[in-house]
Amino acid sequence: MNTRSQLRLQLKLRRKALSAEEQESASLKLAQKLSQHKRIQQAQHIAVYLTNDGELPTSAFITWCWQQQKKLYLPVVHPFSPGNLLFLEYLPSTSLVKNAFNILEPALNVTKVCPIAQLDIICSPLVAFDNTGARLGMGGGFYDRTLAHWQNTNTYPIGLAHDCQKVEKVPIQDWDIPLPEIITPNNHFRFV
Repeated sequence: MNTRSQLRLQLKLRRKALSAEEQESASLKLAQKLSQHKRIQQAQHIAVYLTNDGELPTSAFITWCWQQQKKLYLPVVHPFSPGNLLFLEYLPSTSLVKNAFNILEPALNVTKVCPIAQLDIICSPLVAFDNTGARLGMGGGFYDRTLAHWQNTNTYPIGLAHDCQKVEKVPIQDWDIPLPEIITPNNHFRFV
């Protein structure tokens, strides 16, 4: 196993070891932090993810967004462009299906797609991060491709992670896209 694979495995186990109570507390703390974030307060179109595999839960934040009349979008594995994501509108009534990775996503409906350039915020999941904003994802490169040109758009990415996912140094590759901010239940890291 290479260092990235080892780190990915180690951190996935670390976040999966969190109890249901710790996950619920983390979800509430995250929602509180995000609801006070100026960019989030001003945003109307926010991409978020549904929690999977021990990720930092977004459920409380999703509820807050709906209460604030913000439009939410979930990532969907692109059916015709391998390795890429689409973002589809997410409402309480949205029908969800499991994708090839066993992750819930909205059933494909082209009328519900939001172009990435029209998203104000993309909340990015991650497996590990460090003090430079380097992010290690699940290994498919989906978010790296999605965020490759975020600096040239009005779309702003924010990484979401448990505090235990911070490491001393993420081994990066040329294609890895660092994040300008990462928010954990107890910290707010800014890198720009």
